[in-house]
Amino acid sequence: MIKKTLFFGNPAYLSTKNEQLVVTYPDKEQETKTVAIEDIGVIVMENQQITITNGLLEKLTNNNVALINCDQYHLPIGLLMPLSGHSEQTERFRNQIEASLPLKKNLWQQTISAKISNQGALLKEKGIPMRKMELWAKEVTSGDALNHEARAAVYYWDNLFKIEGFTRQQKGLPPNNLLNYGYAILRGITARALVSSGMLPTLGIFHRNKYNAYCLADDIMEPYRPFVDLIVCHIMETEDNIKELTVDIKKQLLSIASIDVQIDGKRSPLMVAMSRTTNSLHECFEGSSRKILYPVYL
Repeated sequence: MIKKTLFFGNPAYLSTKNEQLVVTYPDKEQETKTVAIEDIGVIVMENQQITITNGLLEKLTNNNVALINCDQYHLPIGLLMPLSGHSEQTERFRNQIEASLPLKKNLWQQTISAKISNQGALLKEKGIPMRKMELWAKEVTSGDALNHEARAAVYYWDNLFKIEGFTRQQKGLPPNNLLNYGYAILRGITARALVSSGMLPTLGIFHRNKYNAYCLADDIMEPYRPFVDLIVCHIMETEDNIKELTVDIKKQLLSIASIDVQIDGKRSPLMVAMSRTTNSLHECFEGSSRKILYPVYL
């Protein structure tokens, strides 16, 4: 079943009754709404005047809902995840921690190759030459020792948006603001799937910044980024103003969880595909597989 992504951009009181999320609004003329908690995958709370009960937090946590809260500038800054997300969590933690360096380098090689391939496929869809991307994807070595990721990124960002002088920076000019928001949601989806598969989102296979609590999520989301880029491209083609993250633009970016992707020869919503990816990662850590499953951009 496809899990729902809920966005709250107005003041609201969030509580629970009979395994339902109950939404009550300060404006008494607005009708109270309910959503089955088991149907929810991600919640984004943007407004500073949202109140949520501890009882609801408990039920959301027990159902492994990724709860994302935003700052005063309406940008995601926090993610609430359960302490225990799988019945075999201790064993899976141990497998992850004891993963050998050669294995992690191999997994990173697969990850970057998949990322560059998907970036190239998006360029091809936009009518942009991508032969170099195909070659770089095939030439990625163990641990990406030759840094093909960076080489591909330069070409990718120079050509994708056709904006003179555009560079991909956290605080750069638009559409960096759209990319930041979309990637933040994707990061939450990835962290949720990792916890569900019994792994620590903190311990990465490549990323290892001591100040980053989601190193593994940042690793695993890499081949999924082009699907966010696709949505951003569509927004740029249909919206007159992308300097401001309007409610409509945010809704389009939040659709990332439900867009269809192809993984292992089958079409699946991205959130479902992410669970397949993280489960395949666990199998690599436990030694029953050597291949991590990633979606293929078609």
